[in-house]
Amino acid sequence: MILVDKPYISEFFKNTIYRNLYPVVKTPVARQLCSDMQEFLIDESDAVAQLRADKNFKLYTTSENAIGWISEKLKFSDLPDKINIFKDKGRFRSLLSELYPDYAFEEIPFMLLNENTYKTFPMPFIIKPSVGFFSMGVHRVSNKKEWEKARVAIKSEMQEKRGLYPNEVLDTRKFILEACIEGTEYAIDAYYNETGEPVILNILKHVFSSADDVSDRVYLTSKTVIKSNLERFTKFLKQVGDLAELKNFPVHVEVRVDDDGVLIPIEVNPMRFGGWCTTPDMTHYAYGFNAYQYYFDGQKPDWASILESKGDEVYSIVVLDNSTGVEAEDIKSFNYKKLLSSFKKPLDLRKIDYHEYPVFGFVFVETKPAEFGEIEDILRSDLSEYLE
Repeated sequence: MILVDKPYISEFFKNTIYRNLYPVVKTPVARQLCSDMQEFLIDESDAVAQLRADKNFKLYTTSENAIGWISEKLKFSDLPDKINIFKDKGRFRSLLSELYPDYAFEEIPFMLLNENTYKTFPMPFIIKPSVGFFSMGVHRVSNKKEWEKARVAIKSEMQEKRGLYPNEVLDTRKFILEACIEGTEYAIDAYYNETGEPVILNILKHVFSSADDVSDRVYLTSKTVIKSNLERFTKFLKQVGDLAELKNFPVHVEVRVDDDGVLIPIEVNPMRFGGWCTTPDMTHYAYGFNAYQYYFDGQKPDWASILESKGDEVYSIVVLDNSTGVEAEDIKSFNYKKLLSSFKKPLDLRKIDYHEYPVFGFVFVETKPAEFGEIEDILRSDLSEYLE
């Protein structure tokens, strides 16, 4: 069963529902986003009854906005508590303290983020909402000057984002200070099957323009990214799943791996794969299978066979966040045609209403090593060259 919610569902996801006859819970948002597929919608009461009757039900959400519905309607199950383990970053760090006893973190109420807070925690550190999403309110702090800059930015960002997402997705009442996790960052789409075994559906490398960059601009996947990480990431996910006792549970996981191969988790996003239908849809473009369908059918990718047919191509998701410094209301238009001309082989363009959300859209791109400069260019760009 599927819970859809704002901000977005893709045509690929809709087609997956059509082809597989997946039932969708008929929430008010679902009636709006799925207005052309009413035959797949089931009343909320019927959905709850079906889920109550099946102790091993499989649920997928397109957005963490739907977590509120789960918390309210599915109290008879342990699912709301499983979700909270990961959405509350303080609780998540406590869960993993057995695996990472030396990792430093501290939760602080927003009202206590004063000028002296930084003195109580070793720098450099990362500060972010205890319950957060999409790099909102995330800052790296290395000195007093950066702390003052972060405090001002956080207050502005939280005021701007207030009301944009429900508290289950972005809650600004508490912030967490965490030790900086050095190394290469990765994002993992996976699910835990009916026996609790993790199944990895995609691995993407998160690339940055600099050490201070905390944006979500580019995620990429390739044969090399999958092969070099599949075994160790599966082992890590098994450890997490055993601690939290997860079954029939989709996740989008972010980790860092340092130069010595030590893996440190950043966060686990519950009940979904990558947000905005990005990484699971890219799995289809890159590797030819449907991540949503694999989860519901309990299928496991035959990675050896899949990667045997792949070359050195790289598949990138480019997040067109509004980093221009120009307010949305002052932007006449965004030149998507010019943007696409920056890439030799764009696979898909998804335009987003940048007046409603702080992002112009998403681009899926296939790149050969000799052409990787186009990814480096968009990584460094503030996108102002595409404004009109």
